[in-house]
This record gives sequence, C-alpha cells and structure tokens, in this order.
Amino acid sequence: MSGQLIDGVVQHYAWGDTEFMPALLGREPDGRPWAELWLGTHPNGPTTLADGSPLVDITGDLPYLLKVLCAAEPLSLQAHPTSEQARDGFERGVFTDPHAKPELLVALTPFEAFCGVRPEDRTIDVLRAIGADDLADVVAAGGSGQAMHGLYRGDIDPAATVDACASSDRPEALWVQRLDAMYPGDPSVAVTLLLNHVTLLPGEALHLTAGNLHGYLRGSGIELMQASDNIVRGGLTVKHVDIDLLLDIVDPTPLVDPVMQVVDGRYPLVEAGVQLVWLDAGEQHTATGHELAISVAGEQLYLGPGTQIVASADTFVVTSI
Repeated sequence: MSGQLIDGVVQHYAWGDTEFMPALLGREPDGRPWAELWLGTHPNGPTTLADGSPLVDITGDLPYLLKVLCAAEPLSLQAHPTSEQARDGFERGVFTDPHAKPELLVALTPFEAFCGVRPEDRTIDVLRAIGADDLADVVAAGGSGQAMHGLYRGDIDPAATVDACASSDRPEALWVQRLDAMYPGDPSVAVTLLLNHVTLLPGEALHLTAGNLHGYLRGSGIELMQASDNIVRGGLTVKHVDIDLLLDIVDPTPLVDPVMQVVDGRYPLVEAGVQLVWLDAGEQHTATGHELAISVAGEQLYLGPGTQIVASADTFVVTSI
C-alpha cells in the first residue's frame, strides 16, 4: 500500500486485552491491558506522522475518530448525548466538548454487547423465563423506561431480580451473575435485563445513536465515531456515574434490531458524514479527502486527497459519504 505511515495513541484502560492489540501492531505483550488505539486529531490522543509531527498540521481537526477496541472485561453501561444536549452540557461545564458522539463498531472477533432497549414483549418473555416476575410486571404495566427509572432511583429493589438469575442459565442471566460479582448492589446489573444482548460475528456491526444505552462486554473491533469524548456512565464501573444525567439522555424507545445492516462492506455513520469501508486484500481505493486507514496487519495510514492504494491486507478506511 501507499500513503503516509502514522502512529496512533494506545490507551491502557483496565478493561483492555493483553494480547490482541500487541499482536495486531506487531509488538510484544508487556502485561498491560491494551484497550484502545486512537487514530485522529482528538486532543486526548492525537495521532502523529512517522516522523513525529502532528497529523493535525496536515488535516486540521478531523470530524471523526477511528479506534481499535479490545475488551477483555466489560465496559461501563453508558450513553451519549445528542448534539443539542452536548452543546448545552458543554456550556454548563458538564461535557468536555460540544459535540455528540454517534459511533459504530465492526467486530473483528466474536463480540458481545448490550445495545439499546429490547422490545418490551421480548423483555417480558426473558424476565418470566428467568423468574424475575416482579420486574416483568413493572415492564408490562409501565414499560421498560419506567422499570429503568425505578431501578436507578431506588424505587425497585434489584436484589430479587439478581437472585432470580442465580438459578438460570440463559445468557442474559449468566451476565447478571458475572456483573453482580464484579459490582454487587449496582442497579445497572439488573438494568442490563432490559437491553438487547447481542453477539456479533466478525464483520457484523452495531450503530450507536444518541441516547442508546449500551455496554461492551468482550471482544475486539474497529470503532468509528464523531470526534467527541462525551460519555455519561450509569454503572458497571469505578469511574464517575451520573444517574440524573443518564436518565435525561437515555432513549427508552425499543430497538427492534440492534445489528447494523451492511451493504457492500460499507458502514455509514451518517451523523458525522463519514463511513467505514472494508477493503479486501488486493482491492484498490482512491482517497477523496483526509482519510485514515488501518489494516488487519496493523498498518496505520494517512491518505491525502487523491492518494491511491492497493490493500495488502484487509483494511478499514474512513471516507466521506
């Protein structure tokens, strides 16, 4: 391939995997968790060219951020604001920047996640099958949004629901058991039973719009998002949580099919005006703007307008829509 070699920034968060990313980047594991590789111009992890000069000097502020994410342990249960909520929160000092954070994730390995509120009839079926009838009754009477508020506000004791999961081998119940062992008493453990539990195969994807309550559980993938770091956490973390803000921004509208529909290897992030394109090895591509690319062999590239490449391995490129 051609293009300019770049160096992204590795983030060593506690939930990261110790093996996958070092192998991808051709480096020796060092015992640390390698959680994310950031490619872009966001100030929390700005990419440099191979000579050490800042990428932003060539591109200006890119409107997107490209990541490799490797989760060995569950991430926090979280949601992201709309553009209006982000601007308002930034002005009030609540958010770190004034931008929304729509994102998508394409699985590189089998990948498990909670994604969006499950349709209520399915949730009631799951809860009844587990034996969590009290929570099922709340959902049946007032919907999943009411159940979520009740759990987070302390109006519903999650203990009975968590206890019911101890005798069930359903995947949703098994995750409750694992998460309760990690975060005992956290209402988010029971809230996960209101969400879609998804297992992606390599190449399948999630599209996380504003207000989507979600949490990554395990696996590795490529992320594309608007260049923002605005996150509101509800639990399953030792980091700061803000239940009031979370409940203000969560969209409880049921998400019928959380798995993204993919056409011709293109994963559009319409809100940011860009898309992730999967190039097969040997496929040609011509950049139309300031584009970033990473291959499954770990090669990181900046492609200026008009740059032509032939992918030497399967490669993900960010292009305009």
